[in-house]
Amino acid sequence: MELTSISRYRILEKLGAGGMGEVYLAEDTKLGRKVALKLLAEELTQNRDRLSRFDQEAYAASALNHPNILTIYEMGDEGGRHYIATEYIDGMTLRKRMGGPPMELTEILDIAIQVTGALEEAHAAGIVHRDIKPENVMIRKNGHVKVLDFGLAKLTERTTAGEESGPRRLGDERLEILHPAVGAEGAQARERGEVSLGHPSFDQRRLGRVEADREHGSLCHRRPSYLSRSL
Repeated sequence: MELTSISRYRILEKLGAGGMGEVYLAEDTKLGRKVALKLLAEELTQNRDRLSRFDQEAYAASALNHPNILTIYEMGDEGGRHYIATEYIDGMTLRKRMGGPPMELTEILDIAIQVTGALEEAHAAGIVHRDIKPENVMIRKNGHVKVLDFGLAKLTERTTAGEESGPRRLGDERLEILHPAVGAEGAQARERGEVSLGHPSFDQRRLGRVEADREHGSLCHRRPSYLSRSL
């Protein structure tokens, strides 16, 4: 049966789908504004790890207030359907932009500066994104950038000496989740003597790989570019 509404949100159109579920353009019938409505796939509602990752995306992003980080409006569930309502970004992903006309240096630097600002805000709050990639960076028509998907984020707290001491909790939720792909990458990084997944430098390295992807067309197996080394 076609989904027409959930909670106070009226479904307008489907924007996309992925391994975690589907994203819809919807209207908040109370406030009269457009939102992006992310729904967890029904078959994953009994998967504890996937449900935790879905919830964590809302917890981590809602703990931050920055113009380059997607704003979370609400999370909830209705009739067993878990959803996250966020601001709607009228634009395209960085991945799609990279597939278009060649990017000028000024545009590249502008995007990099905005993403770096978002990550700086997250790191200052003890949050490591851990999944920076072109698909998780949205660009509005006016060039404004938004960083999405904090589903793999790790929250850490620091000791008085400034050292990472372990996972933080927000309310009763432990905002850390082990994900196979991230875990494998982290293990390989440690074997190579590289930075750990829970360190802010991991995000910097990922951002450098985004730049390498733009230059070479491959996100993986590339040495960090000048961008990551300059952060």
